[in-house]
This record gives sequence, C-alpha cells and structure tokens, in this order.
Amino acid sequence: MTAVQRTVTRTLIVLVGMFVFAFALVPLYDVFCRITGINGKVENTAQALVSDSIDESRVVTVQFITRAGAGLPWKLEVLDRQVRVHPGAATEVHFAFTNHGDEAGWGRAVPSVSPSEASLHMRKVTCFCFKEQRLDAGERLEAPLVFQLTRDLPDDIKTVTLVYTLYPVDDKALAEQVPVAAEQGGEA
Repeated sequence: MTAVQRTVTRTLIVLVGMFVFAFALVPLYDVFCRITGINGKVENTAQALVSDSIDESRVVTVQFITRAGAGLPWKLEVLDRQVRVHPGAATEVHFAFTNHGDEAGWGRAVPSVSPSEASLHMRKVTCFCFKEQRLDAGERLEAPLVFQLTRDLPDDIKTVTLVYTLYPVDDKALAEQVPVAAEQGGEA
C-alpha cells in the first residue's frame, strides 16, 4: 500500500469515526441534560409520579422565574411566584402567556432546574414546556404545570428554582411537524 493510499484510508476512517461520534452526541447530550437538569430534562410522564406517601415532616420552597427571550413580543408570567410543598405531593401552578405583538406567532418555554441535583427529584406530570404554544395577536393563554418532588430529595435542599425562558419558534420548522401531530391526535 502506498503512502497516498494509507493517507486516504486513515482519512476515511477518521471521517467515519467523526460521523458516528456526531450521532452519538445527541443521546449523550440528552443523558447529560437529564442528570444536570439543563434545558429542563426531567422525568415528564404521568408514570413519573412516585407512589410513596407524602413527607409532611418537610417543606421545600419552589420558586418560579420567567423570562422572555429576544425576538418574541410575548410575556410569560407565573401566577404563583413561589409555593411551599411537601416532598411526594403533587402540586399545580399556573402560568400565563400573552402575545403583545401585532401578529400570531409560536413560542416555547424552555425550563431549567436549580440546584441541578434537584432535577433528579423533579417529576413534571403536566407542563406547557412539552410543546410549542401558538398565540394570536393580543391573545392570553393560561397553562398548568403539575409537578412533584420525590421523597428522596436530599435534606439539604430547602429551595428549588425553576426558570422558564420563552423563545420564538420558527414557523417553517413547525409547519413540517404540525401535520404529524394532528394525525396522531395531538395539538399543535
């Protein structure tokens, strides 16, 4: 094998390796986000509710912060800025989206949990953050968040903060997803 053939072979092997690594990054990033709570990657199904009883001997303060990202004339606000919960108890909090713009648009609230260790113990059962929201000009929408902190939340965690940042969603990307969601019986 000549030097040129060896170089081409090595280059092709490196390219294939880079391609495989790029595909492996997506699930690895998802696992990293679930562990750290970045981008709100926490358990989000109804089965996530822990069947343990409620720990009434402890109270944890859960704070909510909302922000609007650039480029979206919307406001996201939480109707209860702070709640006190017992680990194991399901709690419902309401948020409101308001479109202050002159046109309809799409937005998505991306959550994060702090401290990151608390994300391992946060179970979201119902959350507006699971799908994009569409609002007409001047429209207001109230949406619930139902969550639970597990009983095994470390004792040193007394306060958990959920931050929701509202971002615009590209209409073109949604146009491709909406027909699929409609066929499956979901809402856009």
